[in-house]
Amino acid sequence: MFILGSVNQAMKPLDDIWEDVGSLAEEDLFHVITKLYEVYEGQLKKYPGDQEALNFFKNLSNVIAQVDQCNLNRR
Repeated sequence: MFILGSVNQAMKPLDDIWEDVGSLAEEDLFHVITKLYEVYEGQLKKYPGDQEALNFFKNLSNVIAQVDQCNLNRR
């Protein structure tokens, strides 16, 4: 399993992470997505069968498709 950051760093509670996401400026959200993409892309390059990274890209693809569909429905 790949963990970004310090090995000793404890994960924040999910509610705190959600609050952090909500407090980001729009341009920072783009940087967060870009960094997540880079992290998991690097993980797949090192370990092509890494299930966590594969799941990230599968979920990312699904979310993009859902957002695209919602945007089409609003037009």
